[in-house]
Amino acid sequence: MCLAVPMLVKSIENEMATCEIDGVTREASLMMIDDVEVGDYVLIHAGYAIEKIDEAEAQLTLDALREALDLGLEPE
Repeated sequence: MCLAVPMLVKSIENEMATCEIDGVTREASLMMIDDVEVGDYVLIHAGYAIEKIDEAEAQLTLDALREALDLGLEPE
């Protein structure tokens, strides 16, 4: 199963973004989407930002992921 995780863009240099969520920081390529700015939320999958999303959608998705982790549910 593939999963894209919403992350907050903390900095951008060239086509790479430093993104963070829950204290975890990752580098992600921005080559697949345009108009990303620091403070935006993006979906990260396999080292790439694949979609820009609004904060409300990001929070809903993160809440669902956290709930699944709390229940001990793991992807197959």
